[in-house]
Amino acid sequence: RSAFIGLIVLGALIVISAFSIEGFLSGPNIKAILLFAAFLGIASVGQTMVALLGGLDLSIPFVIGSSNIALLFLITLGVPTGVAFAFILLLGGVVGLINGLVSFRLQGQALIVTLGTGFAVAGFTQIMTSIGSQFAGNVFGTVPRWLSNLAAMNGRFFGLALPPTIIIWIVIAIVVIVGLRTTAWGRNLYALGGNRRSAALIGISEFRYWVGCYVISGVFAALAGSLLLGWSGGAFLGVGDPYLSTTLAAPDTAGPSP
Repeated sequence: RSAFIGLIVLGALIVISAFSIEGFLSGPNIKAILLFAAFLGIASVGQTMVALLGGLDLSIPFVIGSSNIALLFLITLGVPTGVAFAFILLLGGVVGLINGLVSFRLQGQALIVTLGTGFAVAGFTQIMTSIGSQFAGNVFGTVPRWLSNLAAMNGRFFGLALPPTIIIWIVIAIVVIVGLRTTAWGRNLYALGGNRRSAALIGISEFRYWVGCYVISGVFAALAGSLLLGWSGGAFLGVGDPYLSTTLAAPDTAGPSP
């Protein structure tokens, strides 16, 4: 029902915008909207899972910004692009692991813990990229072509005139939706979010799911930051700032648990 209401609101907004904004339904504008929605959707995957458990991850925008600048920093140091990309995703998972472990230990303090972790990550990244540099933490370098093509407006995916990032987002969204609704892992996640005590009585480990969801959140935040590097063509620590409130709002559209 909530999804149906959301579709009605979305349709109304499209109709109003089409009549009031010139070129709103043009091909380039639609691709641009879908591309920005893809970045938000990827960044919101982990936040959605964390929210289902009753937590919050406010470190996401900081991980996005740090991943964005750290990836280009590693590339400029001569680290192979694929290795640097995988390492950044790993670091995102480590940040998520810290968030999960500490916030589980301090039950009810996830907001403060993740916000503090986010500031620490951003500060550490700023310091590391400032050493030996005269650009106050800004990193300048050439973004690999394959990474730029993932988010290029004129990119193509198997002949389709769509930025590949949009396809990545669609695939991730399908996997997450199907996984949450049809797998034992997804059902256990909903069970924990509904009633932790009851879930514990049937043998569901709250600790594993709590920490696991924060790890997933860190990995997808790092992925979003890396893909944003391909779109912008340059590294910027504050690139994740707009995703603080938007990733918090996105899970509210997921609808009630099945």
